[in-house]
Amino acid sequence: MKKKKVVLITGASRGIGAEMAKRFAENGYSVVIDYNESQEKAMQVLKEITDNGGDAIAVKADMRVPVEVENLFNTAIKTFGHIDVLINNAAVALGKLLIDTTLEDFENVFNTNIRGYFLMTKQVIPHFLSNGGGKIINISSVWGQTGGALETVYSASKGAIISFTKAVAKEYALSNITVNTISPGVIDTDMIRIYSDDEIDSLRQMIPVEKIAHPVEIANMALFLASDKANYITGQVLAVNGGFYI
Repeated sequence: MKKKKVVLITGASRGIGAEMAKRFAENGYSVVIDYNESQEKAMQVLKEITDNGGDAIAVKADMRVPVEVENLFNTAIKTFGHIDVLINNAAVALGKLLIDTTLEDFENVFNTNIRGYFLMTKQVIPHFLSNGGGKIINISSVWGQTGGALETVYSASKGAIISFTKAVAKEYALSNITVNTISPGVIDTDMIRIYSDDEIDSLRQMIPVEKIAHPVEIANMALFLASDKANYITGQVLAVNGGFYI
């Protein structure tokens, strides 16, 4: 019997992460759902997957805390025996003018949005080396490519993810480990709730396809990057933004 592939998704209780968890389960993966504060929503995602016959577990882990990251990884291995795909997705947003941004704000954003990616990647690389390869998919943002006014620190953290992706991809290309970034544009998740309806409408008009994307658009790209069809793709930024950044 062919062994099921396993995907570990950080920040998978809602938004893009939850959509990826459900889509990967539908495509035959066992899924590790990481969450931090949104336990109820994580359990809803877990129930939806298992009710549909999928395999999944939900594990609480704060990406800012090394011991919790280690426990997440170890629990995944203990439950499923291996990991084939790591999706670093957990993130926090921040909408503030730079001069109003505190050091605490800065540290919170960077500790989640890039330190968490670093800690999870350090955990999984030795496992991938032992197993002959694996795939890492990092979720950045169009603001990591262009910068976003009122989101300076968030933009900087997402830009750091892109550079981190490229460097890790180069280090482990000969070890059958691919590392890529998905760069979403404007997606219909809780993160855009910091904008007013008028601001969201203005953003919509700036997108050539004139549509706010559903999280499934990102999930579909993640499924492709996790598949054997993407084995020759590494160190890349895959923009899924409806033409918002060309």
